[in-house]
Amino acid sequence: MFTNSQRQEERTGKYGTPRVQYLQELVTQFQNASAEETKEKIVANLANFAYDPFNFTFLRQLNVIELFLDCLTEPSERLVEFGIGGICNACADPANAAVVTQNDGIPLVIQCLSSPVRNTVNYSLGALYYLCNASNKEEILKPEVIDAIKSYAAAGGVSTSFSNLAQAFLDKHVPHLN
Repeated sequence: MFTNSQRQEERTGKYGTPRVQYLQELVTQFQNASAEETKEKIVANLANFAYDPFNFTFLRQLNVIELFLDCLTEPSERLVEFGIGGICNACADPANAAVVTQNDGIPLVIQCLSSPVRNTVNYSLGALYYLCNASNKEEILKPEVIDAIKSYAAAGGVSTSFSNLAQAFLDKHVPHLN
């Protein structure tokens, strides 16, 4: 799961592709792809790399976080789902969260709260949990956003994952509600 340089070298082998090169190849494939299904598979693959701190520098270097943000504006629900999944995975790191914020990604992440796709909503809740801080809390903690998150927190019977994640957000970022 979590990798370091030595472990990565052991897993890749003497003739394997270095991680940054492999990620660059995925980005290039995405940019050259025309089929929606191909793009979806590539973004899902990139999102899976976004959880490992070993990859964080590479993701920033290759503008993968910006690619995830671009996916949030696509009509394909699957591209949105995988894009917000990548953002959720990556933004546990403050430097990656800053990339999302600096590229005006907060409104896009908030928009995902109203998706009909359960994973998209869950990833959005997780991303907002990590994104919300003193410098952007006014942008995130708007009444309509808090209301949406409160509704997910109250929906324990419908979805425990929504409820628990939404409640964790409220406990951390809106403590006066408790």
